[in-house]
Amino acid sequence: MNYASFPFSHRGPVPKEDAREGSDFIDLERLVSMAKRQAKVVGIGAAIGLLLGLVYLQTTPPTFTATTRVLIDEGMNKIVDEVSATPVNMQTDAAILSQIEIIKSARLASVIVDKQKLDQNPAFMDPPQSLLSEIAGHGRAILQIFRSRPETASGGTETSEAQRKAATAAFRREQAVAMLQANVMADRVGRSYVISIGYRSTDPQLAASITKAYADAFVADQLDASFDATEKAAVWLQGRLEELRTSSQAAALEVEKFRSENGLAAARGETIAEQQLADLNAQMILAQADSAKAKARYDQYRAIVDSGPEAAVSNSTLSAEVAGNPVISELKKRYSTVSKREQEISSGFGPNHPQAVALRKEQADLANQIFGELSQLAETYRNEFEVAQSRETALRDSVSEATGQNSSANQAQVRLRELQQQATALSTLYQTFLSRYEEASQQRSFPIAKVRVISEATLPRSATSPRTSLVLGLSLVLGLMMGAGFGALNEFNERFFRTAEDVRERLGLKFLGYLPLLGGGDDRKTARPDGQVAGQQPVSPAAERRARMRVAVESPASMFAETLRSAKIASDVVLQDVPAKVIGVVSMLPGEGKSTVAANFAGLLASNGIKTLLIDGDLRNPGLSRSLGIDAERGLVEAVVGDLGWQAVAKVDRQSKLAIVPAVVRGRFSHTSELLSSAAMRRFIDDAKATFEYIVVDLPPLGPVVDAKAFSPLADGFVLIAEWGATPRPLVRSILAAEPQIASKVLGLVLNKVDLKRLPRYGAYGGSEQFLDKYSSYYIDKSGVSRPAAGKVHVAAHGLVQRIRDRVAAMTRRQRTDA
Repeated sequence: MNYASFPFSHRGPVPKEDAREGSDFIDLERLVSMAKRQAKVVGIGAAIGLLLGLVYLQTTPPTFTATTRVLIDEGMNKIVDEVSATPVNMQTDAAILSQIEIIKSARLASVIVDKQKLDQNPAFMDPPQSLLSEIAGHGRAILQIFRSRPETASGGTETSEAQRKAATAAFRREQAVAMLQANVMADRVGRSYVISIGYRSTDPQLAASITKAYADAFVADQLDASFDATEKAAVWLQGRLEELRTSSQAAALEVEKFRSENGLAAARGETIAEQQLADLNAQMILAQADSAKAKARYDQYRAIVDSGPEAAVSNSTLSAEVAGNPVISELKKRYSTVSKREQEISSGFGPNHPQAVALRKEQADLANQIFGELSQLAETYRNEFEVAQSRETALRDSVSEATGQNSSANQAQVRLRELQQQATALSTLYQTFLSRYEEASQQRSFPIAKVRVISEATLPRSATSPRTSLVLGLSLVLGLMMGAGFGALNEFNERFFRTAEDVRERLGLKFLGYLPLLGGGDDRKTARPDGQVAGQQPVSPAAERRARMRVAVESPASMFAETLRSAKIASDVVLQDVPAKVIGVVSMLPGEGKSTVAANFAGLLASNGIKTLLIDGDLRNPGLSRSLGIDAERGLVEAVVGDLGWQAVAKVDRQSKLAIVPAVVRGRFSHTSELLSSAAMRRFIDDAKATFEYIVVDLPPLGPVVDAKAFSPLADGFVLIAEWGATPRPLVRSILAAEPQIASKVLGLVLNKVDLKRLPRYGAYGGSEQFLDKYSSYYIDKSGVSRPAAGKVHVAAHGLVQRIRDRVAAMTRRQRTDA
């Protein structure tokens, strides 16, 4: 051990927070250590879970499940929808879920209860119950006793008895319905239209019969529902048809009445006014065409006439063709013949030939005749044009008059169309309802179920629950969870010192070492009620206490003595300039073993040849003096009060040469703190310093009293004792923070009563606690035998204590013999 650099000074230790608690990461090593420490708790939890699972399997009757399957048949739906007044679309998930809820409904359950008479079936009403169900039933019965109200008598005895029987029967029926609903199962098979129906019961025959009854009742319920819906629809349609017939007839009469009142009589789908207007429009179109034609012809002949007689013959060609006048055609032919002869004679005999002159004269006469004919035709066409124009004007006036009449008729036509639409709608609705009524009437005599059974319920051959593997697995998991929960609770409640790291990180103090537990372990298991140990001579409790005070003296090479040597080195390093060192041994709570540590520490020093004085400063509870078995008349109180030296009250151990000042308390003495802080006490210590190199003072615990605080000015240092796994860390931190005059002089902390078998579970990986096996070869008891394993150091210490007991017992017998 390296003590060159000491981690604290007399200014006082500075406690530090746990670095692991402030870390943002999960400490896997710490979690694994926790799991190892609580493995026994988790194992016990798993064992308890398995045990409870076995108890459950043994006390729970087997349950059988019978199943059947029904199909929501889409083919049948189509047949029904063709003739049904209320078609149902079963293609949605909501429709399938609705059918499942119908199966689980109380109405369907009551039908099965009545049909199967389940309320009178003892096997159904009183099935075998599991232990858990029986306990729950008894609990409900007890609660029912407190909740029940006194019944009031009504009527005679006969009436009350009848009412009671009726009420009992009704209650049993409701109970049967509730039990049926609780045990029936209905689920959709995948995404299909198949519904699986099952029932659980302790009787396989009963489960099969109820499942079959459920399937039949479901099919019958679908038939009844379809028939009831059709019946109600037919009745409603029949009443509605009478209303629609009356309304349709009234609407048709209203149309005809309005038509006659407004002259809207129709032929070929049109009113008379519309027909007249159409005829006049057609005639006016023809008249306009005739007027245009006559005007064009008149304009043409008028242009010919206006051109004069000379151009009449040439312009008459078209006119003759158009008019087809035979006179003009004849005259034109003669004119052509004369013109031809005149040209021949003029070419042959000259233009002045008399015959040529006569022909030209005849030719002029013919031209005048043609002109006269054309003038007559022009006048004729003018008359025709005027007649056509007059007819067109007359037709236009007629059309205007007819248009005005038709406008009035159109206004009435709007109302007429509205009345016609109402009449048509009522007539269509009447026809629709009449068709639906006929379909509903047909459906009443044509019932088809929309579901059918595709898998009949059979007798179950094996129980479905409880499943042994599932129950045991679940019990094991729950047991492990319970054990883990208790283990986590134990770890959460772990607020004690376990390792050197706890001391250094939580308090900032020097860790001096571990002191193994004395008087426990395997020896404790063999202890007898009379205080004897199997295979050993009887030893009194006083002798056993004295033996504990000499472990370091009797076994100086043990782990117990090595830890005390660490405390001595710490005091030598810190107090190296102090010639006579006053060391106070304190603890936080009573029973932590400070007196044992003080006695062994002082004895170890004295056995090494160091002049040592051991003072019992616990004046209220002098456990050190009682454990050493010192019978004295005077002690520390008498020495301080009487201003005596240590020689007057000290006892010297003959073997180790240790001087001991006991505490003799007579009655209750409450002013111990004043005594320990008095000037006489200072003189007593100063007197002892002149003789001794070490003065070890066993002081009272810091928690209950202030004696140690009162003595602190006289002490050069303190060795703090904490019980392993028992002294709360917050208590130590709070007391040291409240007592700075003590905290500044603490040399270090010793963990006492350490269970060396359990210590490695709390140490970190790579920590010194994990290598106790290797350290153990350096620890030798008085017999010179090294302990091969750290786990057996604990047992070795108990063997050492037993040998000390034997030696003390032998010394006692020798003293008695000498006496």
